[in-house]
Amino acid sequence: MTTDASSAPSIGTLRAARLRAQGLAGGFASPAAALERLVCVQAQDLAAAKWVIGARVPGSSEAGIESAIDDRSLLRSWPMRGTLHFVEPSMLRPILRLTAARLMQRASKIHLDEGIDDAVHAAARAVAIHELEGGRSASRDELQAAWAAAGIPIEGQRGYHLIWRLAIEGLLCCGPVDTRARQRFVLLDEWSPAGSSEPGDADETLALLFTGYARGHGPVSARDFAWWTGLTLTQARLAVSAAGDAVVAVGDERFVAADADRESTSVSPGRHVLAPFDEYFLGYGDRTAFCSPADAVRVVPGKNGLFLPILVADGEVVGTWRRAPERRGATAIELAPFSGSVDADEFAPAFERWARFWSTTLGDVTVRQD
Repeated sequence: MTTDASSAPSIGTLRAARLRAQGLAGGFASPAAALERLVCVQAQDLAAAKWVIGARVPGSSEAGIESAIDDRSLLRSWPMRGTLHFVEPSMLRPILRLTAARLMQRASKIHLDEGIDDAVHAAARAVAIHELEGGRSASRDELQAAWAAAGIPIEGQRGYHLIWRLAIEGLLCCGPVDTRARQRFVLLDEWSPAGSSEPGDADETLALLFTGYARGHGPVSARDFAWWTGLTLTQARLAVSAAGDAVVAVGDERFVAADADRESTSVSPGRHVLAPFDEYFLGYGDRTAFCSPADAVRVVPGKNGLFLPILVADGEVVGTWRRAPERRGATAIELAPFSGSVDADEFAPAFERWARFWSTTLGDVTVRQD
């Protein structure tokens, strides 16, 4: 790897670089281009994940994101952290080869408690192939009904864990859009066949993955990468080494892609209304550059893993927001600032864009009065 002779970036420079890297300052031409840059986008909430992509593609709409899902530009599965993500299609299998063993080890106790042993797994796999092969798809309920009909228990969380396990091993993935919040399941090899562009071994995958992460999120550290992927810190450091001259060190511990635009040094004034689980917040292990620890807790109230949608002003997370009850056929928005300095009018243009994306009419944008 090479080293930038300049000193460690200031907070303003760091925010500016990340806004550019993530496409929040400038944007991308298409949903596929956004995902190619970001590599993976957390997507357990499908509706929220649509806006994560949409916020980075000017003029996009929910229908456009769904078209990109259906044309297989946006592939959704469980590549890392045991959680659903949109993932750049050529990277799903290589990432799973890095993460699957550790994910399965972590899930072994749950699977034991759920009665999912090797025999149950083999039977469920055979039924899934029978139901889906030939380009067919099935909803979660339809797949679980087929298992139940074959005598495979699906009570409680068994059905979900069977789907998860078959996805982790690369059999299943999410396919065509079923409802606004759900997709149908398909066989990965039929929906998104392996291509010649996929990296061949672990070192190459680590190098490509870290370089992609640095390009779409940078500046980033090895610890950020370990958090983002769910890999060990040792693996993360190997990834930095494997990336070689494809990344550039900025300061003591952060990296950017060697081909990243590093000319601008300050944040362009801007207001962004971002989804729950947006990569600008979730994509880093260390969030202190854009959100104080005290305010970060307010993004995840109760520390229950459920993230609120966020307000970003000049690269800083300054509050959360929510849809208020609809009034006169319009969608009202209520802001919850972390301080009293948020001006609702400044965020109105960003919410207008959000409303166009969802094909709704924007109502009043107001600040919550506690």
